Amino acid sequence: MNRSRHNSSPTTAIASNNFSAVLVSTDDPDTADTADSRITNNRLGSTSSQSILEYPPSPAEQVRISPTRAICVRTLALLCACSLSIGSHYASYTLAPLKSRLSQDLGTSNTEFSLLISAFSLNSTWTPLVGGVLVSKLGTTLASILATGVVFLGQLILLVGETQGSVRLMTFGLWTYGLGLSPLAVVQESIIVRFFYSHGLGMSMAMGLVAGKFASFLSARTSYPLSVTFGRHAPFYVAAALTGFSFIMNLVYMSASHWLIAESGTVLEASEAQQEARRRAVYSLSEAKALEKAAKKRRVNLKDVPLLGDVFWAYIGLNVLCGVIWSPFTHLAANMLEKRYHLNEADASMQASYLLAGSIILYPVSGYLIDRINNPRATIRMFMLSSLLTMLCYVWLAAPPEWTRSPLPGIISFAGGVGFSPLLLVVIVPTIVPLKYVATTLGVHKALEHTGSTIFQTLAGVWLDNGYGLEAPERDDAVVIQHLLYALVFLNALQLISLEGLARLNERRRGRDSHPYCPEDLSSTSGDSSTDASTPPNTETFLDALPVERAPLLLDPDSDAIAWDSTHNVCRASEKRRGRIYTWLSGLLICTAWVLFLSTAWLLLRSREERDTGIMTHVI
Repeated sequence: MNRSRHNSSPTTAIASNNFSAVLVSTDDPDTADTADSRITNNRLGSTSSQSILEYPPSPAEQVRISPTRAICVRTLALLCACSLSIGSHYASYTLAPLKSRLSQDLGTSNTEFSLLISAFSLNSTWTPLVGGVLVSKLGTTLASILATGVVFLGQLILLVGETQGSVRLMTFGLWTYGLGLSPLAVVQESIIVRFFYSHGLGMSMAMGLVAGKFASFLSARTSYPLSVTFGRHAPFYVAAALTGFSFIMNLVYMSASHWLIAESGTVLEASEAQQEARRRAVYSLSEAKALEKAAKKRRVNLKDVPLLGDVFWAYIGLNVLCGVIWSPFTHLAANMLEKRYHLNEADASMQASYLLAGSIILYPVSGYLIDRINNPRATIRMFMLSSLLTMLCYVWLAAPPEWTRSPLPGIISFAGGVGFSPLLLVVIVPTIVPLKYVATTLGVHKALEHTGSTIFQTLAGVWLDNGYGLEAPERDDAVVIQHLLYALVFLNALQLISLEGLARLNERRRGRDSHPYCPEDLSSTSGDSSTDASTPPNTETFLDALPVERAPLLLDPDSDAIAWDSTHNVCRASEKRRGRIYTWLSGLLICTAWVLFLSTAWLLLRSREERDTGIMTHVI
């Protein structure tokens, strides 16, 4: 569409300073309400029918909201967001240092312990998708209440199961706990992105993740000493208390959320825009209609996920491998170090806890670097460095202990690699999709990451119990653990290769600027779009005004200001077909994780009486 069609000002491109999508709007009455913005005179008391949602704030509103006050309010919002995940992160790593102790006190096998860990990651294979939609439809406030409430309930069930010595009840508690775990993470990250996406997103996201990682480190560091000093139930009581604290802090955030949004000049969410529209309908029907339309534009539909482009799916594939090589090892490390290096339980749990210490230091450092460099290419290179560090850890631990003598160099290498790579997975999202799709993309990435983690965690437990083979005269834990480490080295190498592939694909996407116009663009599917599909839109001025990586992969289907991005070319029919294939493959992988977990639990999860007698259930 040519610019001459518009009645007033030209197309306006709004880009945030840190990893935000480009929002395109016009002053045309039919398309102005498609921008992701908010009512500028909401706090000024105006009920003019010309009020529409705009971002950033107008000069009048910027005068009204002082920068110092806005910073203080955003800091309070960050503290509230950080407190939401303290309990869940502590509870997630309570079991890892207690693997040997649970085996002694409850008679759990390697498979049963892996099923306990897989139980809380199993629901994370699909709940992040719901969490992303909940954030989009219900808003972060109500979605966070649901998530923290379920986490607290699941931890209480786990506590009851542990006190009763029932591994099955503990598994159910962790399964319930997992229902809220990933939606809570999506909610937390979405809150931070919402308040800080144009105010230092990298550093703010780092601080939010540091709070959770510090709680995880404390859990890994204190769980075994607590069990020795106060009894085996003590770590579970502490975990339940902290999840209850997070739930209470969530209620505080819920009561103060409206004030935080108003005083920081933050963009309204879809649910909040609807509430504001209903309130304003009493005064101005035209203003309420504008708000309703803006809320509709900000809702996310999962059917749009296949249209997000090849780079998006390369990123999702990377997440599967990240889930395989990161989380399972941190839960198995204490027991593996104990048996491989002949350490006692206290020393093994202490050294394994250092695997989680790197994030406390490296998250803020890497967040600062991300904000300063502000370059997606540099982010990929940092990711490759982290992959090399984690692979060096696995290579070191897989080497004969007689050569290495101590696991500490490998632990330090792993702590350095995982110390900043999860942050990179999050901050790269706004460079791949528009801001309105950030919540859902975070959900998809977490779902597939936990899918990889669940599959490998379950298989690792079965392998540690049965990997020595029928021909072995007796069980040799050292050999089984070494073979598992070999597998981690191989999978880590695949992750490094996938990172290189992602980098090359991203470079090719940036350089795709000479292809012919594609008539099957996303805007052509809109029923009210009047864009001529046979003529390429005039996007030269727009693309010259912005860095290529700032432009969104998926355009607003109701916006006809720019019908097609010739640089990214995501509207190609072949790319959409591949997106649908990848969507089905992702669903199949999630189903595989469920089938594997349920079948393994049915065959190998025993009751307390069966564990006491050493009977394996359901084995034919």
